[in-house]
Amino acid sequence: MSLRVALGVLSIAAVVGCKSDNRAAPPPPERVLKPEPPPVAPDPFAAARNEMVDRTIVARGITDARVITAMRLTPREQFVPPSIRDQAYDDRPLPIGYDKTISQAYIVALMTEMAKVKPGDRVLEIGTGSGYQAAVLAVMGAKVYTIEIDEPLAARTRDVLKLAGFGRVSLKLGDGYFGWADAAPFDEIIVTCAVPDRPPPALVAQLKVGGRMVVPLGTDDQHLEVITKTSDGISRERLIDVRFGPMIGEVEK
Repeated sequence: MSLRVALGVLSIAAVVGCKSDNRAAPPPPERVLKPEPPPVAPDPFAAARNEMVDRTIVARGITDARVITAMRLTPREQFVPPSIRDQAYDDRPLPIGYDKTISQAYIVALMTEMAKVKPGDRVLEIGTGSGYQAAVLAVMGAKVYTIEIDEPLAARTRDVLKLAGFGRVSLKLGDGYFGWADAAPFDEIIVTCAVPDRPPPALVAQLKVGGRMVVPLGTDDQHLEVITKTSDGISRERLIDVRFGPMIGEVEK
């Protein structure tokens, strides 16, 4: 091919390759606006809760950071009757109906710390009551099993736990003296009612070796004890004097 012919071919190719396109460019896709998430309502009890933790829990010697965090996060006001929610963070027990009380927050923190609860532990609570102790344990990442002997209170507290976001807590109506054999063994057991002189044998049997039980013992004069299960029995550590309502049911026979 001569040089003149070759240049002619290149010229045609260039013209064809540069041919203008008069078609209109497609419009840009419409921008889809995502709805803004609803604003998170401020917690009206946050300041009172943190003040309670600082003044009545940390100042009294509770040092476990996980317990302290759980006490800051657990909404105690949701576990007391609406008529006294403004008193939820007072440094004292409060009535919850059914002749029961919600324990002083410091006692809840102390029993939780002495149980040495870890995330993933299976924890049995005897005496659900208001549900507050069970909620604190759940916030700490435990798998919580709790038993309440009072049927109307158990029904109400089951609803309270669900409403507060703790529906995964397992609550059973029954006599805590016998424990919860189907869910045993447990890493820790917390008893929130006073036993006359010694922990119920079924609870000791359902505790893992190395596990800990925190239980109030006594009738008129009560004290808190930590029971640790060993390979050949139990060891006992006495803590502070306390005042709990008595365990009822089989223990009374």
